[in-house]
Amino acid sequence: MLVLCGIILTSCGTGRNNKHLDANQELAGYMEKYRPQFHFSPETGWMNDPNGMVFYAGEYHLLYQYYPDSTVWGPMHWGHAVSTDMVHWTHLPLALYPDSLGYIFSGSAVVDDDNTSGFGKGDIPPMIAIFTYHNSELEKTGSVAYQSQGIAYSLDKGRTWTKYSGNPVLPNPGKKDFRDPKVFWHNETGKWIMILAVQDRVNLYSSADLKTWSFESEFGVDAGAHGGVWECPDLFPLKVEGSADTKWVMLVSINPGGPNGGSATQYFTGKFDGKKFIPDENGVKWMDWGTDNYAGVTWSDIPETDDRRLFLGWMSNWNYATVVPTTVWRSAMTIPRELALTYEKGKYYLISRPVSELTILRKESKSIIPGEIMNSSGSDLIIEDQGLNQSEIEFEFKIPERYNDSLGIILENNIGENTIIGYSVPGKHIFIDRTKSGNTSFSERFAEVETAPYESGKTLKMHLFIDASSVELFVDEGKLVMTSLFFPSESYSKLRFFSKSPDSYPEIVKYYKLESIWSGL
Repeated sequence: MLVLCGIILTSCGTGRNNKHLDANQELAGYMEKYRPQFHFSPETGWMNDPNGMVFYAGEYHLLYQYYPDSTVWGPMHWGHAVSTDMVHWTHLPLALYPDSLGYIFSGSAVVDDDNTSGFGKGDIPPMIAIFTYHNSELEKTGSVAYQSQGIAYSLDKGRTWTKYSGNPVLPNPGKKDFRDPKVFWHNETGKWIMILAVQDRVNLYSSADLKTWSFESEFGVDAGAHGGVWECPDLFPLKVEGSADTKWVMLVSINPGGPNGGSATQYFTGKFDGKKFIPDENGVKWMDWGTDNYAGVTWSDIPETDDRRLFLGWMSNWNYATVVPTTVWRSAMTIPRELALTYEKGKYYLISRPVSELTILRKESKSIIPGEIMNSSGSDLIIEDQGLNQSEIEFEFKIPERYNDSLGIILENNIGENTIIGYSVPGKHIFIDRTKSGNTSFSERFAEVETAPYESGKTLKMHLFIDASSVELFVDEGKLVMTSLFFPSESYSKLRFFSKSPDSYPEIVKYYKLESIWSGL
């Protein structure tokens, strides 16, 4: 067993068949070239969607789509990790394995406090995992009914799981792509609600005991984006900031059909009465305009003393997820985010902000005045530091009157590879340009310029998290978010500003070096 900066990496009991790693091999994996140092990633193997995210007994549970025997997608299991702060993670043994009913596809988890399911014991409430069974053998026969919903329960804080003998609890009604259940308790009707992805829409079901489900309604036939299959839905209430109002928010991931190609997550706001979801409008709104935030959902059972809605996404895109140039592991999660809702100009908007817990990683901070650097050297090189690839940066551009060009920053290494992050004032859009970011040869769909429509005021605040092979950009306190991967041949070590007007440069740049959650590297 290897303990690294609050992380317990177990080389036995992980459920990995004949693939036990010794401590040196595990440490080497977390030192790999593109390994994120403050994002969650699996020890080895393939990972995609976050699943079973629930809070119980002081722990945030993260279960996830996992294939332990390869770094590409295969027969799905549920991997498992826990955290007390959403930042440092402890790997646990695999939670769920495929069985005769199929692979274990995406789903959710809840704490059944009132023991409606009957699986509890004494004063111990059961944790219930709700997941999709994917029967690949049935799929091969040409049948569309190869996906159904099953449940499993745990009485030891998620350390071991028992599948319900009556699975599936929701058989397939003859529909293709019948999957990804997200379940929550609805106080007003006194029932469990399941939102389920079905092809290019969602279905809503209700249950008194998590074992018997009744169809309630359908949503999405004439709403939102329909460029691909709908996946990984979520539905929750959220207060409107600065108001006494509460709206219901529905998240729905779609692949393909994202605004910059491939995978992305759209959202809707509206009303929900326990049976039907009524949207405020049918237009498409995107949760994250970058290419690399997909299938994200929120944690269940966050204590009432913490009224945040907490989110985590898979940091990749199905356009190239299986071929990105990592070795022993593949894929990471986004940083955890707090979701909020605002009302502007007659519309509701979902806001994403980094959780406050991330500040514990700040190990060194600097306040840099770009104007002083410009005046003394005539250079736009603001930061030159090997720690740039493991950092958090905050600054605010000023938009001069009659300015008619782009401005932004360049992340760069010593051999000229770069990722450009900027704002086009005349085009009214934020962009991330990774066409020269490093290794892009693994996919012809990777090297691109991602754009997001945005109309700035007189200032534009940028908040970035840069971690080995990714950047997460939060604009104006999370009004717009973009998440993007990159794979430079060597680490970025320079931060440059670009603008046709020095008057646009920030007064102060806040720069934080961040600790590794794995080993303090």
